[in-house]
Amino acid sequence: MRALVVTAVGAESNSVLTGLTPHPDSPGPEPRTLPGSYPITRRDLPGIAFDVLVGGVGPAAAAAGTATALALAEYGLVVSAGIGGGFAPAAPVGSLVVADAIVAADLGAQTPDGFVDVASLGFGRSVHLPPAELAARAAEATGALLAPVLTVSTVTGTADGAAALAARHPMAGAEAMEGFGVAEAAAAHGLPVLEIRAVSNAVGPRDRAAWRIGDALAALAEGFRVLGPVLANWGERHEQHRGRS
Repeated sequence: MRALVVTAVGAESNSVLTGLTPHPDSPGPEPRTLPGSYPITRRDLPGIAFDVLVGGVGPAAAAAGTATALALAEYGLVVSAGIGGGFAPAAPVGSLVVADAIVAADLGAQTPDGFVDVASLGFGRSVHLPPAELAARAAEATGALLAPVLTVSTVTGTADGAAALAARHPMAGAEAMEGFGVAEAAAAHGLPVLEIRAVSNAVGPRDRAAWRIGDALAALAEGFRVLGPVLANWGERHEQHRGRS
């Protein structure tokens, strides 16, 4: 199977590639550039090949970058990966969250009665569901929290904002900015999607001194170190099932 992993920035891509490089002395092919100036790097593991793409920040950029890559090669799985904010206490700094739902948390309308998501407005969908078995296996293998991951266009930076988001999504584990865009592009190509986030900060008041980006990037690398064989096994069984159907 061939999987596309989409990150927002180069530091996230480098962490994913570190996790997918079992022999650092033989790191593999150099990055190449897709149309639109998207860097993409390949890593091959037993039973699975990964293309790791830097797609840009935010859902629109992520959707555009993902769609570009999917139009140029055949994939069996798309993964949105990177760092994000965690909802305390369930997802502390340095931990991992694997999405059991990828939610467009601020796509909709504000009304006198509160926020109404785009699905309730009748203008599309606001949730993508990763394959349940795959998400559960990925969470178990990496020690991650299995919970909804929220996609926002504006990162939460106040206590009131965090409280409002948690009230609308009480089971949420993390927020980030790209997952729903990646999932939309994957769905347009009929492909399953997964999202994994390493927590660099708590969702809430913006306090850069409390961010632990290095710890989160290290956790992301370690997550992909163990995730590779899980995805390879799932891909093999998924393709066998498709072959019988």
